[in-house]
Amino acid sequence: MTARACRWLLPMAMACLLACPSAAQAVEGGEAPLLHAMFQDHAVLQRDRPIHVWGRAQPGEEVRLAFAGKRARGRAGSDGRWQVQLPALKAGGPHALTVSTDSGATQTVHDVLVGDVWLCSGQSNMELPVWRSLDARAEIAGAGSDSIRLLTVPKAGSVRPQDGFAEPASWQRTTPDTLRDFSAACFYFARELQKHVDVPMGLINAAWGGSRIQAWTSGAALRMTGGYDDALDVLEQYAGDPLAAAERWGGIWSRWWQGRAGTAAGDEPWSSAPAAAAGWRNAPRELGPWEQWGVPELAAYDGMVWYRTTVKLSAQQAAQDAVLALGPIDETDMTWVNGRAVGSTYGPGAGREYPLPRGLLREGDNVIAINVLDTYRDGGIAGPASAHAVRLKDGSRIPLSAGWTYRAAPGFDWPPSAPWQSAAGLSTLHNGMIAPLGRYGLRGALWYQGESNTGNGAGYGALLQTLREDWRARFGADLPLLVVQLAGYGMPAAQTGESDWAALREAQRLAAAEDPRTGLAVAIDIGDRYDIHPPNKQELGRRLARAARHVVYGEKLPPSGPVPLAASREGEAVVVSFGDVSGGLAAYGADQPVGFELCAAAAGTCRYARAEIRGNQVLLRAPLAAPAVRVRYGWADSPVVNLFDGAGLPAGPFEIPIPPAHP
Repeated sequence: MTARACRWLLPMAMACLLACPSAAQAVEGGEAPLLHAMFQDHAVLQRDRPIHVWGRAQPGEEVRLAFAGKRARGRAGSDGRWQVQLPALKAGGPHALTVSTDSGATQTVHDVLVGDVWLCSGQSNMELPVWRSLDARAEIAGAGSDSIRLLTVPKAGSVRPQDGFAEPASWQRTTPDTLRDFSAACFYFARELQKHVDVPMGLINAAWGGSRIQAWTSGAALRMTGGYDDALDVLEQYAGDPLAAAERWGGIWSRWWQGRAGTAAGDEPWSSAPAAAAGWRNAPRELGPWEQWGVPELAAYDGMVWYRTTVKLSAQQAAQDAVLALGPIDETDMTWVNGRAVGSTYGPGAGREYPLPRGLLREGDNVIAINVLDTYRDGGIAGPASAHAVRLKDGSRIPLSAGWTYRAAPGFDWPPSAPWQSAAGLSTLHNGMIAPLGRYGLRGALWYQGESNTGNGAGYGALLQTLREDWRARFGADLPLLVVQLAGYGMPAAQTGESDWAALREAQRLAAAEDPRTGLAVAIDIGDRYDIHPPNKQELGRRLARAARHVVYGEKLPPSGPVPLAASREGEAVVVSFGDVSGGLAAYGADQPVGFELCAAAAGTCRYARAEIRGNQVLLRAPLAAPAVRVRYGWADSPVVNLFDGAGLPAGPFEIPIPPAHP
């Protein structure tokens, strides 16, 4: 810990000993907490701007607030909600925050600091805990900072915005015990930043592995983006009538299937008609991951597989209310009974329970059809077969023991996700994990997400812009956003080609380039071709901190390494000029840079280019059948790249146009 950071510790520790005989917050009079759950012992409030504090009291009661020598008051509305604004404060603490009401109810929280607060959000690479990062044992053992506070938002998806957390959550000091499971990228960012910005740091981690950006964006913002109205209408219906919404979504899903490339006319695998089952193969009786079935075409298969089985019921059984109980499915299912959609869930390893509407079941054979989508590692319906059953109101359980058949549905045109799904839905994580934060004061937000959206890299830019404006509407119009550009993953390409991962990285680059309050942390060189979760989060934290120093704090330093400024023609060659270069360009491990491509207008025309560094420019040559109109660099899922600057920062992947030659 630096000497500057140590300056916070002794005063804070002494003040806490004097003012906080117990670290637990006090709620007197047996009342429910007056303060929202964001305001707890060990919290950090945002410095240098008005502080919004809110909670609940008896309707109409006056609420009085005291904090760091400042006082404010307000009144609860007819619904009991109240909000009070304290004046801006400089960094410091610890302080006690006390709220009281006319009725004598009082709540005090202790050890509250004032500093910079950061929201860290995204999918699994933001969620990845410190114990999975490099040198984790030493990092955890050496943890101990009273000036970095941690809050992990409980995972929750919701079809409607929530005021509070789904489960208890608490602010914590940084210790080996509290740090172990906290976001590595978020913590290493704050630790590095605090070397240059000597104030307390509050870190709010709201992340969910496998989540899509649409789940983190409010429904209102998605409607303004366009293209989501039908699904959002279904989501609204789901909040009140899940059965009807599931059936309605089944109609949307089936239209997608029937319009999918390669789907034959009349092909309806969910249909209960006998013809729909023709040509299917028998699945192993105990099911389990299809990669382990010994079927060559499924040994390394990511995509969709259809399953079918039947369950025989008596007339008395079919007349009862019932639930279809399925064991774990990896990772997303769309489930049909007798040709009617009954449910869809995202959740690797999670079981499903779908209520069946009265009248759906019938005497005799009932057909159950399940479409399973798996996008990573093992996929399928878990065994044993006895884990799946129809559960009747009378308590009886009818196993799905008739045997399963299957058919694969190859291709990368994967189905739309049901809008109520947690990590893959629309607005669900915004409602369950962002909305409960209210308008808590933030210094900025970190965003590490995109792997789950690589199937639509071209459309990601608009979604990232929408998320940014959506969060600014909630947390403040000047909210800075620091975006991690996706790291490399997968085997390097042997030849040029298209890449959804590269297209998404380009969307991230352009979104950062167009907005001065958005920074980009390039991570292409610190990926792991064998692991989608690269463990070097320390270097990522350093790069995020560097971007923050420029974008948030106004330091005059290049925020993220060399960036392309323009391409121009020079005889038969093309010259790419770079900006934000510290100490000149350098090619690591070779005499020349690699990873550059020159491309004509049509797809499939890119060719690797011979490259030569010339100051802050790179000179490119490649044989092309048509004139080059584009330059690409690092254009692959896991590209081989080696262009850096003197600060050790990589040039990130990009595609830029080459202007026509002047006559």
